[in-house]
Amino acid sequence: MLYDLLPSLICKALQSYDQTKLTEIRIRRNCPIVINYQGKNILLKTADGENIYSDKEIIEFILRKATENSLYAFNNQVKQGFITARGGIRIGIAGESVNSDNFMPKTIKDICSLSIRIPHEIVGCSNLIFKFICNEQIIKNTLIVSPPGAGKTTLLRDIARNFSHLSGTIFNVLIVDERFEIASCENGQPMLDVGVFTDVVSGASKDYAFTNAIRSLRPDVIITDELADENDVNACLKAVASGVKVIASVHANNLSELRSKTEFERLLNSKMFSRIVFLSFKIGPGYCQSIFDENMKCIYF
Repeated sequence: MLYDLLPSLICKALQSYDQTKLTEIRIRRNCPIVINYQGKNILLKTADGENIYSDKEIIEFILRKATENSLYAFNNQVKQGFITARGGIRIGIAGESVNSDNFMPKTIKDICSLSIRIPHEIVGCSNLIFKFICNEQIIKNTLIVSPPGAGKTTLLRDIARNFSHLSGTIFNVLIVDERFEIASCENGQPMLDVGVFTDVVSGASKDYAFTNAIRSLRPDVIITDELADENDVNACLKAVASGVKVIASVHANNLSELRSKTEFERLLNSKMFSRIVFLSFKIGPGYCQSIFDENMKCIYF
């Protein structure tokens, strides 16, 4: 699916790389193309060793392919700074924001940079962690803390899959996939393996999806990515108060950075999450560095 988005020159240059270790492609107008490979940023080169430069035509080509020739149809995503293409490939975009009278973005024009994030399925990457969050058919509210690119989405996807394979009980799992990245649904059907007992709500805010899905789908556990603000925190708290377990993720490099965010300090003080999992880049996507309980006692290191 990635190659469907890219011009042939870039596709040819990427063929010499192991696609399972490629996580990002940075396209900037009139600048060298940079890829993130095995956790390192490197210049993309031709077979002759020449740097490959992007230009306006390459950016427009990728946007046409990602939006199936209708950028307007994706404007709800564009004004939030991203496009999600088939297969869960998220393309971050930079350009000039066009604002309404109340300074809310209406769209982004003159797009000059693309950050293409490539999802991966690593079956079994959550097996160790799963023992700590679902033990003897009891699910623990879990917060995955991860720096960008350390594999939290990959891990959440495999956790959802493992509820169908390792839990020993049939749980109703709900994925709230705000940016189409965890399950990557196309025409309502997940394109990535999230387990056979999983329902997916795509493209809706966490607050809306949590509130309505709890009433209509009766999930035992909700899995969601990237808690960002107080609204997301409140959605989690309300879900747990309704008897639903929550497994979520948040961007942070460490505990002190997490605590520096007021809304998450409140979340930690509530002791809602009885499992707090820290990821790192040490080995690869989804690598578990440590696990703490609700009292911040380390239970795995």
